[in-house]
Amino acid sequence: MKIVFMGTPEFAVPTLKQLLKHHEVVAVYTQPDRPAGRGHKMQSSPVKAVALEAGVEVLQPKSLKKKEIRDLLVGFDADIFVVAAYGLILPKAILDIPRHGCINVHASLLPKYRGASPIHAAIKNGEATTGITIMYMDVGIDTGDMIYKRKLAINPDERVGSLHDRLATLGGECIIEALAQLEAGTAARIPQDDAESSYAPIIQKTDGLIDWSCSTEEIINLTRAFDPWPGPYTMYNGQVIKIWQIEDAEGISSEEISTGAVLASDQTRGLLIRTGSGVARILEIQAPGSKRMTAKDYLRGREIRVGEVLG
Repeated sequence: MKIVFMGTPEFAVPTLKQLLKHHEVVAVYTQPDRPAGRGHKMQSSPVKAVALEAGVEVLQPKSLKKKEIRDLLVGFDADIFVVAAYGLILPKAILDIPRHGCINVHASLLPKYRGASPIHAAIKNGEATTGITIMYMDVGIDTGDMIYKRKLAINPDERVGSLHDRLATLGGECIIEALAQLEAGTAARIPQDDAESSYAPIIQKTDGLIDWSCSTEEIINLTRAFDPWPGPYTMYNGQVIKIWQIEDAEGISSEEISTGAVLASDQTRGLLIRTGSGVARILEIQAPGSKRMTAKDYLRGREIRVGEVLG
C-alpha cells in the first residue's frame, strides 16, 4: 500500500520500520525539531532519523490546520495514513483524505486507556495484561472503530521502559497484520463500547508524588509506572526525595503509626515507611543533586529520622 506515516517518539519507530519493509512510504510527518538537554541544542525526533536514513521525504509542520498542508497531503495520493504517537490532532479535513482512511497504533486494549499515557496507566493500575489496538481514527480521542487487537502480558515487576519497548515492537507487528486484512477486504470494523472506556491523560510532574495512605502494592505500581519520568517522589524536610523502588515489608507490625511515618532508618532494618496497608521497605532512593542508590548506601551519609512523616 501507498502510505503517509505520522509519528514522533521511539514508540513509533518499529511501526515505521515495518512499513518501510512491507509497503511504500511516500512521506513521513513528525514533530518539529526542538531544543533538548542542558545545552538546549536542537534535536530531531527518532522517527525523523529513521525516515531520513531510508530516503523518505520528511515534513514537520507545527499544525495540520492550514489549507496548504491539506493540499500537500492530497498530492501524495496515499491509500492510507498510519499514525503512531504523532502528537498532533488530525482535523476531519485530513482524516477524510486517504481512500482507506487514517488508522492509529494505540498502546492499550481499547476502549480501556484512551489518551496520551496508556502504558503508564496500565502499570500504575496494576494491570496484568495490556496490548496493541489498531483502529480507524475519527474526530474523538482514540474513539474510532477497532480493526485488530493483540494482548501482551505485563510482568509482575515490569517497569514502564521495558513495557514501552515491548509494546512498540508489537505495534510494528500488528500494523502489518491490520494492513494485510485491509488489502484483503477482511478487516473488522468493531465499534468501541464507551461505557467500558477509561482515559489516561498526559502525565504531569506532580503525578509522581507518593500518597503513603495508599496500599503498599499501589505505591509499588506507581514507582514502576513513573520511572524514569516524572519520577516517584516524596517530601522530607522541604526537599524532594525520589523513591525509585520499594517492596512490601511483610510481617512487620506498624500498629497505630500514621501513614508516611518512618518506622526504621538503619543499616540493619533498612528504611521502613508506614503505608495504608502495612509497611514498605525502600530499596532505591535519590537525594536532590545526587544519584540513585540503595537505601542502605543513602543512610550511610544521610539521616532520615524515625518518627518523621514523609509526604
